[in-house]
Amino acid sequence: MKKILFGLAVLAAFTFTQTTNAQAKPKGKEWKTPAADAKKKSPINLSDASAISAGKSLWGTNCKSCHGVKGLGDGTKAEKIDISCGDFSSKEFQSSSDGDMFYKTKIGRKPMPSYKEKLSDSEIWQLVAYMRTM
Repeated sequence: MKKILFGLAVLAAFTFTQTTNAQAKPKGKEWKTPAADAKKKSPINLSDASAISAGKSLWGTNCKSCHGVKGLGDGTKAEKIDISCGDFSSKEFQSSSDGDMFYKTKIGRKPMPSYKEKLSDSEIWQLVAYMRTM
């Protein structure tokens, strides 16, 4: 029993340290989405379970390495990036418009890559659906 409790304590400390370190980095320059893009509405139902599931799969392949499994900015590559990879569960992020999330994912800016050549618009909207669950 003591070994299990010790293991859980170590895991909790590691998880807290990873999240804390990921968020300790500076945010980076302000990133504004053009007004027309920020107002875009999704052509898919963002609360649809199949869209969310597809987005989760895409997240695991394309986003997790920097943004982390749960979108906390603690992915395996996050340490190598000079700015925070963000906390997608935060009130600030979740208050972004769907169009804003779509635009930033599609267009990108350093160090965030553009996905306009890698993912279809439908796939990017599926990622938005998944990001809304964080």
